[in-house]
Amino acid sequence: MSGRPTGLPPLRLTALAKPLVFGGHAIARHLGKTGIPDWNIAETWECSDVSGAGGVVRTGSLAGQSLRQVLTDHPRELMGEGWSGEYFPVLTKFIDAAGALPVHLHADDEAAQRLEGERNGKTEAWHILAAAPGATALCGVKEGVTADRLRSALEAQEFDAVLRRLPVRAGETIYVPGGTPHSFGPDTLVYEIEQTSDVQQHAMRWNMEDGSAVGDEEFASNLDMLMRQVHLGSRPDFTPGLRIAAGDGVARVFLTAGPYFALERWTAGTAEPLRHSFATAQILTNVGAPVRVRTGGWSEELGRAETLLLPAACGEVEITGPADVLFGYLPDLDRDVRAPLLEAGCPPPLIDSLVATARTA
Repeated sequence: MSGRPTGLPPLRLTALAKPLVFGGHAIARHLGKTGIPDWNIAETWECSDVSGAGGVVRTGSLAGQSLRQVLTDHPRELMGEGWSGEYFPVLTKFIDAAGALPVHLHADDEAAQRLEGERNGKTEAWHILAAAPGATALCGVKEGVTADRLRSALEAQEFDAVLRRLPVRAGETIYVPGGTPHSFGPDTLVYEIEQTSDVQQHAMRWNMEDGSAVGDEEFASNLDMLMRQVHLGSRPDFTPGLRIAAGDGVARVFLTAGPYFALERWTAGTAEPLRHSFATAQILTNVGAPVRVRTGGWSEELGRAETLLLPAACGEVEITGPADVLFGYLPDLDRDVRAPLLEAGCPPPLIDSLVATARTA
């Protein structure tokens, strides 16, 4: 480690806990996250700049400032060279699908701007942390299903008649483009990374906040909007990612990569620490035992299921193993994804399949 000062320290942000009806206790009891209510928590928003639900810095000299304010005051230090924007572009969550999520979709950028009055839509990816044997997810419309057939089946709540049901296994990841109808659960624990947005359209006759019934008029209106946003040809699949060695006992897995975000999972033993260099902000989330994180002259422990936002100005991080952590970020695909995979000897067609799947599925 260089020990150089960065001017902007790592940021510990508040995590918003959402007690939706499909939630349970796995985020606390399985992952070990502390500081959240002992309710049926469905989601914790680990790094968020969604308007009205944004994170706030908890510690250090910037304590009390919103992520939006930090970005406004320090755009280059936080995001790196060449970036411009009004809000932090990546949102990350833990999701406990103790029960099944409602069948829903998120608009893509074009539909969000045209139909929702939003700046962008929400393409997302799910990395499966744990799943019960036989767990499945609904994702994408079956081939050959027409818009009229889809609408009829959604009205009748006959989801398996028109949506693809996929097996879910821990360690796999699926990239879900905007416009793809989907659901997962029960008994599934997920780390989700996505565009910064909360736009969504549901196909259920119940509200996910409290389970109350959705009236006929509201239900029909919801389906009208969903059908205007759906992509009938979006049929993504789960993948194991691409794994490369990054040191003695250190492994780096590229889980998914596309224009809106990339996600990696790194593990390390005790032979040598995990060392990672970067040029854009990194959302570091610990999915294993507590670890010691060092960057520049800064050093602190990162506990179970805790998240740390590393500004681009930090440039590098060192984590003492045993370690099992996730890095989420807004990538330069050539620099941050293709280059390290090529250097490690991955065949270009294999690399392109990872990135192309994320871009075009």
